[in-house]
Amino acid sequence: MSPNTDFVPFALPSLGGEEEEAVLRVLRSGWLTTGEEARAFEREFAAFTAAPCALAVNSATSGLHLALEALGVGSGDIVVTSPYTFTSTAAVARHLGAEVRFCDISREDYNIDPEALERLLSSEPRAKVVLPVHVGGYPCRMEAILETARAHGCAVVEDAAHAFPLRTERGMAGCLGDIGVYSFYATKTITTGEGGMIVTSDEALARRMSLMRLHGFDREAWDRYTSPTASWRYGVAEAGFKYNLPDLLAAIGREQLKKADRFLKERRAIAERYLAAFASEPKLELPPLHPSHAWHLFSLRLRGEGRSVDRDGFIERLLGRGIGCSVHFIPLHTMNYWSERYALRPEDFPEALDKFRRSVSLPIWQGMRPDQVDRVIEAVLATAAEARV
Repeated sequence: MSPNTDFVPFALPSLGGEEEEAVLRVLRSGWLTTGEEARAFEREFAAFTAAPCALAVNSATSGLHLALEALGVGSGDIVVTSPYTFTSTAAVARHLGAEVRFCDISREDYNIDPEALERLLSSEPRAKVVLPVHVGGYPCRMEAILETARAHGCAVVEDAAHAFPLRTERGMAGCLGDIGVYSFYATKTITTGEGGMIVTSDEALARRMSLMRLHGFDREAWDRYTSPTASWRYGVAEAGFKYNLPDLLAAIGREQLKKADRFLKERRAIAERYLAAFASEPKLELPPLHPSHAWHLFSLRLRGEGRSVDRDGFIERLLGRGIGCSVHFIPLHTMNYWSERYALRPEDFPEALDKFRRSVSLPIWQGMRPDQVDRVIEAVLATAAEARV
């Protein structure tokens, strides 16, 4: 029998008949935009996470923007976040006229270093919000981050885009700070294609974000059009945004939410196979381990230092063997916009730079067949044997 040479994609959503039927249910209802499905998704997500308030939005980026706006972030303020993240984590601060200060990541993991955070906040009195990122599904050291942020008068917004469903001893990641934001982008553990969810225990913040996510209307469209006795009148209380999640996507999210724990179990099983296979390869460094890891990403690191590691060549050889892979993340301070605005050099955040230069993210998604996992393992080990480190 010839070997399986089909391409193994880096990520693939797990969708079934339940999601198809949910979409058809909405199509047949005659109501496609934000309505009862989105409301039900919010209620169910709040129950799943034990969050008092959950607000569905059209992306995690929108959720982060709403979170900072609700906290009053504006011109003259500083938002502190990691350089080791996707650009929207920092860009939302700029949308509000605030400035960004980057805090390097820990040597042990990919998340903000609490000790570096303490040094930064001690020298930056204008800091208003700390925005930690649970990179790859590995939990930030939230207790230390919260203690440091509170001591310096800062609110905490969790970028939990990678962290669902990550349960810690203190509760769900994303539910530990003032506001948490999740992503349902196509590569995430549960997906709606595009979409996100905001959670908070602060009712005043929830009201503000709810108001601002749909044009600042004082009433939702659902309330104006779905009853023969409903009034067509509405007011505009604020100059809001267009960040609502339509029912078509919310219906998919409701079905995905039912499968979240099973999806997590499948991802963890794949991660365990990778960990066992790569543990004895001296050229590879395993990702940081945590009992609650959500395994949104499985990022190996090549052993070596800086530019001596041919990470790009490693990826090219994996692709040549039919294995989809990626890099998480290209540090923001190396990107033109951020480096030019703040006069940053790549070496300014050495831990972020080092991990970027050595990291490779492998396929890990629920629904991967055992033979696909085998092919990834075989390709990585064969490529490692050829690698210059």
